[in-house]
Amino acid sequence: MNDEEQTEHFGEEPNPQTRSRATVGELQDMVDDLIAHLEAAKSMPLSSNVLVDREAFLDMLYRLRSELPDELRAARWMVREREAFVARTNERAHEIIERAQAENRRLVSESYVLAEAVEEANILVRRAEGEARRLRLEAEDELERELESVEKLMADLIRKIHDARSELHEARPPAPEVPY
Repeated sequence: MNDEEQTEHFGEEPNPQTRSRATVGELQDMVDDLIAHLEAAKSMPLSSNVLVDREAFLDMLYRLRSELPDELRAARWMVREREAFVARTNERAHEIIERAQAENRRLVSESYVLAEAVEEANILVRRAEGEARRLRLEAEDELERELESVEKLMADLIRKIHDARSELHEARPPAPEVPY
């Protein structure tokens, strides 16, 4: 891709209401385009420096940055959803326990079913606690998988950006010596 094509590709910010965020593959393509842009840059005579269209390169970096927050928002949303799910599950468990306890008190007042009522209430409480724990663990497991996926994506992107910056810094010539 030449400088003009890259400027066209990255220079215009699309209307955020008319398009969706970039996929992981598209983000990786953007990083690849940045690397290709640097690799294709013209060398300065008698130097290891290269000429880079600053505006086009900055546009590419700004676009890349603007595409990243969806992953972060998704992770934050997942954490909030997990917390809400756990709260709903705990609320349901408390309601079940309260119902079981109320039923238990009612049955205790009836002497001929006392033993059966106690046993049944205990079963309901254990089931509710087991179900609440199972639901909580499933939510935590799912969140952990999603956060791990986001973490891997971010680590990969940061590594690629770091590599590109390192390559850029390696191309700098040493400072000229000042004569005395």
